Amino acid sequence: MATSKRYERIAFVASAGAEAQSALAQLTKLYGNHAAADADVVVALGGDGLMLQTLHAHMRTGTPIYGMHRGTVGFLMNEYTTHDLHTRLAAARESLINPLLMRATDVHGAVHLHHAINEVALFRQTNQAAHLRILIDEHERMAELIADGILVATPAGSTAYNLSAQGPILPINAALMALTPISPFRPRRWRGALLPNSAFVVLEVLEGEKRPVAAAADHDEVRDVRRVEVLSDRTISMRMLFDPGHSLEERILREQFGY
Repeated sequence: MATSKRYERIAFVASAGAEAQSALAQLTKLYGNHAAADADVVVALGGDGLMLQTLHAHMRTGTPIYGMHRGTVGFLMNEYTTHDLHTRLAAARESLINPLLMRATDVHGAVHLHHAINEVALFRQTNQAAHLRILIDEHERMAELIADGILVATPAGSTAYNLSAQGPILPINAALMALTPISPFRPRRWRGALLPNSAFVVLEVLEGEKRPVAAAADHDEVRDVRRVEVLSDRTISMRMLFDPGHSLEERILREQFGY
C-alpha cells in the first residue's frame, strides 16, 4: 500500500529483557533495522520505562515513537505483533507531548536543567518532613507546605506517580498541569491544584539544612536543592503513535472510570 511508505524505514530499540530481545530479533529479520538518525519512525520494544527513555533520547528530533509491549507496565505501549507493521504504523494516531523543564538550584548554587515527560517531583531526603513554599507566576500561593514532597505532572504523566499520590487524571490534550502534594501533613486537607500549562511554578525549600530535599525530573535526580522552577516546554513536541481505538486519550479516559 502506498500509505505504508510513510514509515518505511524503522529503527527498533529494545529493553534488556529476554522477551524484548526476542521481539527485536524477530522484527529486525522481518523489517530490517535502520539507524535512528535515518529512520522514519522509532519502534520501542519493552515497557513504559523504555518508552520514557526513548522519548528522552529523541526529544528534539521530531521522529515519531511507536511502542509495543514487551515489558512489565505497558500503559504507553501498543499490543505486540509481528504482522504487517508498516500498515499498523500508517494507520496509527498521533499524540503530541510537551515535556516539563526543571531548573533546580542546589545548596552550592549550581543550576541543573532537566526535562520530564511524566513529572517533576520533590522528595524529603531524610526522616524529616519537607517544608516547601509554593509560588505560581511569581505570586506566593502557599507560605508553607509540610509534606513528604510535591510533584508537577503533565497529562501524560498524570496516570503515573501523580495518580498514586491521589492526584487528578488529566485528558491528554488538556492544557493543564497537576500540582499534587505527597503525603501532606499541613495543610492536611490540601489535595493540590490544577494549573494552566502556561504557569511558572517555583518550589522553595525551607529549612533546607535541617530538612534536605531532592528533586527529580523523571529519572534525573538532583540532591540538596534549594529552589526548583518548573514550566511546560512548548518549544518541544514529541510525537507518540497509537493504534486506532487504543489512543492515549482513550486509555486516560478509561482510567478515569476505573477500567
